[in-house]
Amino acid sequence: MADAPLVLGIETSCDETGIGIVTGHTLLANTIASSMEEHARFGGVVPEVASRAHLEAMTPTVEAALAQAGLRFSDIDAIAVTAGPGLAGALLVGVAAAKAYALGLGIPLYGVNHLAAHVAVDQLEHGPLPKPCIALLVSGGHSSLLLVPDVAKDVISLGSTVDDAAGEAFDKVARVLGLPFPGGPYIDKAATSGSGTAVAFPRGKMDDGTLDFSFSGLKTAVARWVEARESAGERIHVPDVAASFQEAVVDVLTRKALQACRKYGVGDLLIGGGVAANSRLRALAQERCDAAGVRLRVPRPGLCTDNGAMVAALGSDLVAAGVTPSSLEIPADSSMPITTVHV
Repeated sequence: MADAPLVLGIETSCDETGIGIVTGHTLLANTIASSMEEHARFGGVVPEVASRAHLEAMTPTVEAALAQAGLRFSDIDAIAVTAGPGLAGALLVGVAAAKAYALGLGIPLYGVNHLAAHVAVDQLEHGPLPKPCIALLVSGGHSSLLLVPDVAKDVISLGSTVDDAAGEAFDKVARVLGLPFPGGPYIDKAATSGSGTAVAFPRGKMDDGTLDFSFSGLKTAVARWVEARESAGERIHVPDVAASFQEAVVDVLTRKALQACRKYGVGDLLIGGGVAANSRLRALAQERCDAAGVRLRVPRPGLCTDNGAMVAALGSDLVAAGVTPSSLEIPADSSMPITTVHV
């Protein structure tokens, strides 16, 4: 195997079938087939629909990635796949496909953690990660603060959501405001013409002394605020509500992240996950990191949402670190803890 092997990554933890090809920290291909439109009419991801969509998309998406990179199957040196966490049925499709490719090609298989992959992907844009760094992961299912001494070997949980994740709150508030699913991009867009100080929404667990998050109370506060004014016959200015809700979320996220940097004496902060594509989160994080003397790393939006490149990136790190490949009997673990980088 070459010094910088070609690693193909497979991501199927939710509704996107993502295939990426990486050599070292160089991205060669990143193809995605999304079933989001099929879920939009239900207002959320339907696991069975997602699983069937992965089955249909797997082969053509892999072939598209190979074509994009100008490679053949025989060029691939290793396969990496998201083994968890995620939707059980969706994970099974990806894991089964990865096992088949690895067995058929006679190459190593690496089952990796979806959340750790969101950390590793930044290296495709900004180079090797500082050791250690603090990582803030924010997505539809997760809001986590991590201490990352080495993304291929050691990820330590510092705090997580005790109820709704940030992305989940975005989706639910979008529904209250009559905005489409998924809510994140639509709230971000609406907020650009609103005021983040129009409504004083609560900041859950802001000063509780922990590095945990809570967004359920905020989501409920928005729903009650809207309901009260609609009952009184008042017109709701959606941009103001969207901006005020968004400000409450990113205020908590960035404050807690910088608390973690101070507490552990770490000067580098990485933000990853789908919510990291939010324009206000990126701007406020940069502003506060600059003021605190902390270096901020955030991948471009296309690498924040679920994709195969992030899985390939972590797989590449595992190969480079000499980590033992996974067994062909690895399970799909829908509740895999963040401290398990690979299985």
